[in-house]
Amino acid sequence: MRPYILLSCAASIDGYIDDASQHRLLLSNEADFDRVDAERAACDAILVGAATIGADDPRLLVRSAERRADRQRRGLPPSPAKVTVTGRGDLDPAARFFTAGETARYVYAATPALDKAHATVGEVATVVDAGDPVDLHRVTADLGARGVAKLMVEGGSRMHTQFLAAGLADELHLVVAPFLVGDSRAPRFVGDGRFPWSADRPARLAGVTPMGDVVLLRYALSDRCTA
Repeated sequence: MRPYILLSCAASIDGYIDDASQHRLLLSNEADFDRVDAERAACDAILVGAATIGADDPRLLVRSAERRADRQRRGLPPSPAKVTVTGRGDLDPAARFFTAGETARYVYAATPALDKAHATVGEVATVVDAGDPVDLHRVTADLGARGVAKLMVEGGSRMHTQFLAAGLADELHLVVAPFLVGDSRAPRFVGDGRFPWSADRPARLAGVTPMGDVVLLRYALSDRCTA
């Protein structure tokens, strides 16, 4: 059985997850960072796309020492496993995805990129054949077989789009920042696609939580989300 899948994203009012500058756009605040940290601590694995690793060099670790200790008391590693998906195998073994923290790392590579992924990161991660093209149903089924019961997808835009279009998301946490970007060169929360939710079949709003100037919108995307 595939994991329960939570998509997590912060965006501007007009739906952008960054601007077009060379500097990372801050879309959240400390209260939300702590909320995301708690969500991470409650998951078995965190997934980001290979492009996000290259652009942002994320650590993907639980920040709170108390939460890390609680996970260890429950016989878990301090932070969830790290997962990425790559179509070309262009990964840097020196990226913090591979070097930071003590946890399992999984790289799901498209079949044509499998040899390259093994050569570049095979010594620091478990490399798995994800099909040609990458099949997220296959990826999530494999994660489920490895004991991942809850998966948090943190981006970027391509990963969110693909998970949503595949109908593989159970819950969405969308944080809205109090400004507009207004630049079509910037990346959006999702790209073009055909999605299971529409004006005729909308997602269910499961909660609204203001956190200072930002607001968290929680959407139930499947029957597995009971909140």
